[in-house]
Amino acid sequence: MSWDTLAPPAHTPWAADSTQPLPLAANTGGLSGIEESINNVFAPIEEFASGLIFGEVTVFGISFPVVVAWLIVAAAIFTAYFGLIQFGKFRLALRIARGQYTRDDEPGEITHFQALSSALSGTVGLGNIAGVGVAMVIGGPGATFWMIIAGLLGMCTKFVECTLGVKYREIHEDGTVSGGPMYYLRKGMAERFPNGFGRAAGKAMAVGASVFLLFFALAGGNMFQANQTFAQVQSVTGGDTGIFGGDGAALIFGLVLAGVVALVIIGGIKSIASVTEKLVPAMGIMYVLACLAVILANIGEVPGAVNAIISGAFNPQGVAGGVVGVMIVGFQRAAFSNEAGVGSAPIAHAAVKTKHPVTEGFVALLEPFVDTVIICTMSALTVVIANTQLWRDGMATVQAGGDAPDGVTVTSASFETVLPWFPYVLTIAVILFAVSTMITWAYYGQKAWTFLFGKSAVSEISYKAVYCLLVVVGTVLTLGPVLSFADAVLFATAFINIIGLYFLMPIVKREMKDYLARLRSGEIVRITGKESGGEQTITTKD
Repeated sequence: MSWDTLAPPAHTPWAADSTQPLPLAANTGGLSGIEESINNVFAPIEEFASGLIFGEVTVFGISFPVVVAWLIVAAAIFTAYFGLIQFGKFRLALRIARGQYTRDDEPGEITHFQALSSALSGTVGLGNIAGVGVAMVIGGPGATFWMIIAGLLGMCTKFVECTLGVKYREIHEDGTVSGGPMYYLRKGMAERFPNGFGRAAGKAMAVGASVFLLFFALAGGNMFQANQTFAQVQSVTGGDTGIFGGDGAALIFGLVLAGVVALVIIGGIKSIASVTEKLVPAMGIMYVLACLAVILANIGEVPGAVNAIISGAFNPQGVAGGVVGVMIVGFQRAAFSNEAGVGSAPIAHAAVKTKHPVTEGFVALLEPFVDTVIICTMSALTVVIANTQLWRDGMATVQAGGDAPDGVTVTSASFETVLPWFPYVLTIAVILFAVSTMITWAYYGQKAWTFLFGKSAVSEISYKAVYCLLVVVGTVLTLGPVLSFADAVLFATAFINIIGLYFLMPIVKREMKDYLARLRSGEIVRITGKESGGEQTITTKD
């Protein structure tokens, strides 16, 4: 998502756990007038939408967005209903992701691992660095514990929605696949309630989800990424006086960036998957290695850091106002990081090669584990172990009623204690994270577009042309209210999507029981290798 990958507009009421945005691209001349006119139109709309979607409730004196409670409560309900499936079948999920239960001739376009990488490219981003930095300041070390708990619960939400994404997908005559909340809400509700209510409710929910996802794809998943990428590159190359500081630099940069995006998205999900299956692991490994460098350089501090995380989670004197405050900070960071329940990931997972929908549900539950439990936790552990003066001062400032410091600065300072060159790595990460998010959301938006306007060559080419044009627009115009409104409508999708998941979770349980029964009976076998031109298989109980 946009602010998870980079940073949210600072004025949004729900941005308390994020970070200040990078300097936005400057505009001069006639473009400034166009931007001002658009912003004036969208400002009141954005303010109303953000207040509605991210409206806050107060518990024990701690305020937090309703959408956070909506996502976490749903994750807890799904976890209980499916009997802690994310823990009991974690090893099976890893095996399926490696292709050990799926043959190449099964229907779909991409492998399980490619689907996982494509979905992760839309969630793993700079928010894992900057957002965690602010969470550590507001919630202290204890926020890490609750962030992990929320990530573990969110695994089951991904399991539910991505199983449905495959079950109700549509495979077209040309072999391409369309899926996501717009399909399982429309078809699933009609199947679950075979009457006028089911058909009408499903169609209305599907259209709403499509409109919201499409708007976010064009604005938050595209324009915001382009704008912030240029701002970061401009900043590290000398700012307004550097090579990217002159008039026209943003336009040229935008055209080049649009060209890169076009080269990838023209090939569809297969092309996107071939890029993300290399890019996402590379980004993740690079970042985890940087974390390990700090941790290993301070190996003697690890026991104390772990103790601080566990004790801080239950410390009534916590920075954010006791146990409830620390818990909310951790939950909020996890919920906004992994997008479990938003409905975006099922679009990518629907394209997987499989004839058993629940297999992709198992693979999808690995997403929050990677995004939140591993990457966000590594960031938090790095901040706690480095124990910089900036972090300690930030916690003291927040406890005294002041504002949290810039999140990316807190985390980056922790890395700089061992890796003084880390800011340069961060710049590269911004570019890679932004591009990976843009190409993934291009696909998400395309599926929402074709659901609303029909699937045809003309329709798809028109969408891709609009998407690439908006890459350029996003580079030269900031359009702050537009981008803030995009974030609001994305999380509005979560309200629609989770209502549908509640109604459809019995269908997912039926799929799960059927698949596991086939595994136990030996009807479904594990593929372990190839020999003599044929598949060598063994039957296992999982």
